[in-house]
Amino acid sequence: MDGVARPTGLFRLEDGRNVFVTFALVSSLFLLWGFCNGMIDVMDKHFQDELHLTLAQSAWVQFAHYLGYFLMALPAGWLATKLGYKGGIIAGLLMVAAGGFWFIPATGIAQFWAFLLGVCVIAAGLTFLETIANPYTTVLGPRESAATRINLAQSCNGIGWIFGPIAGRQFFYSINAAGEKTGAQTLWIPYAAVGVVVLVLAVVFFFAKVPDIRTRDDYQLAGDDEETARKRSIWTQPHFVMAVAAQFFYVAAQAGIFSFFINYMTSQTPVMPGSWDSWMLDAVTAVGPDGFRHITDGGAATLASLGFVFFLAGRFSGAAILKKCAAHKVLWVYAVANVALCAVVFLKLGWISVAAVFASYFFMSIMFPTIFALGIHGLGGRAKRASAYIVMAIMGGAIVPKVMGAVGDHYGMSKAFIVPLCCFLFVAWYGYSWTRLSKTDGLVGLAANKGH
Repeated sequence: MDGVARPTGLFRLEDGRNVFVTFALVSSLFLLWGFCNGMIDVMDKHFQDELHLTLAQSAWVQFAHYLGYFLMALPAGWLATKLGYKGGIIAGLLMVAAGGFWFIPATGIAQFWAFLLGVCVIAAGLTFLETIANPYTTVLGPRESAATRINLAQSCNGIGWIFGPIAGRQFFYSINAAGEKTGAQTLWIPYAAVGVVVLVLAVVFFFAKVPDIRTRDDYQLAGDDEETARKRSIWTQPHFVMAVAAQFFYVAAQAGIFSFFINYMTSQTPVMPGSWDSWMLDAVTAVGPDGFRHITDGGAATLASLGFVFFLAGRFSGAAILKKCAAHKVLWVYAVANVALCAVVFLKLGWISVAAVFASYFFMSIMFPTIFALGIHGLGGRAKRASAYIVMAIMGGAIVPKVMGAVGDHYGMSKAFIVPLCCFLFVAWYGYSWTRLSKTDGLVGLAANKGH
């Protein structure tokens, strides 16, 4: 023993300060972008119907969303270094507000490009928040429990994701008393509300105490001072490089499954007898001309919220598991599970395949924050730069859904699940290989509640 008292507690710094309030405030950002992402995930079907788009064409929504992340990740990382955590968060919130309010004139323009622009601007603002908030939660307490905190914060993200599709159903798939769809006129409402909320949050952060915390670099070379270590290339660290690739493929798989969930539910689920009657069935199905019950667009949006309940359950249970088990091993097991589940969906086994889609939400839950924590592990002052590149890898969500949509257009949505299956294979390899890449035995005590 060195005789020095060590801080205890999940949110206590080395100097003894308790930063739980700061952590709670930062976690509210995860709730915000979970809500925005949840609305994005049920938007595709709306534009398919309103603008008569194919699956691949509607995936431009995801492209615009993740393009914002790609374009702003490096500037966000640079600004985070210059402005500190607090300044970067406020800048991100103001950009999200601008994107949210843009939806008001976009509704009047009523062109696909106008809505895509708003989606892109909001995503650019969210990039600031994710680039800063993800690594910040890892330093708000003992470093051995970094993954646990990031997963706890990501749980707030999961809560927001549950309510996003509910808002999407209410305003994207709304129907008036005459039975006419009114989503084209009301789509702006939840986005304008987001704009108001983030302006309030920006004021709160301006007056809040948000300490800028530095941590040591485990990969600092002998003879390096702190400044030299911060400038050393992060690309010499294999566990970081492969984390960028793993995050690219994970977000690609997630975005594909989330964005085409409504299409899958409305086209691939078995029909039910029209004589079946209950308030639960009436909420998600309607009797078609063939006399059978089919899941409606609005009903599928509601079921998307149920999927995010599974997602949130996975994050909470995953946080508990990560406190006891090595993070890279948990990532490997969960990724292998999703490979198997995507195979079940691909085989089109009726309700078994439908259940597999919901189960995939559960096993995706811990992947983003766990890959993030594994990727920036031990990088100290270089973590902000590394975070920018890992967030930049979210671009996978812009590219791969278009591939999945093209497969779905030609072969059906069930067969399109071969695309996320291949993505999860790479994530499984990263989890399996992490100790060799990082030259570390393993991280125990990671948080599993934050992320995409």
